[in-house]
Amino acid sequence: MTSLEHKDSRRQFADLFDWADSLPSLFTWPAAMRGVRIEEFADDNAYVVRAELPGLDPAKDIKVEVANGMMTITATRQQEEHDGARSEFHYGSLTRRVLLPDGADEAKVEAKYAAGILEVRVPITAMTAEARTIKIEHTP
Repeated sequence: MTSLEHKDSRRQFADLFDWADSLPSLFTWPAAMRGVRIEEFADDNAYVVRAELPGLDPAKDIKVEVANGMMTITATRQQEEHDGARSEFHYGSLTRRVLLPDGADEAKVEAKYAAGILEVRVPITAMTAEARTIKIEHTP
């Protein structure tokens, strides 16, 4: 199993941006649909993010972007027009940003969607776990 190490300075701001991104949706989505609910874990030299996104067409309603150590998942449900129909569905866009761990290979990210769950796998390159001693030069 791979150990995940995040860049601490960016982690502080990633959570803040996640919260700020959810502000518009607080007024348009019910409590159960606020934000994209995720789980994240390490598995076989990969960082895995699974997101609950039921009832969407991944080809047109879901977008995953990766850049500069950050993954952005965006989901949109467009309202369909029906004459004289009643709808209790909720429509709009949701966004979730996830900070990638050190060593994430952004060029090899893969995503699958099945049974309402989006799974994104980000390969993690091997990183040196051993500490090494650095010679200190000293001029008397």
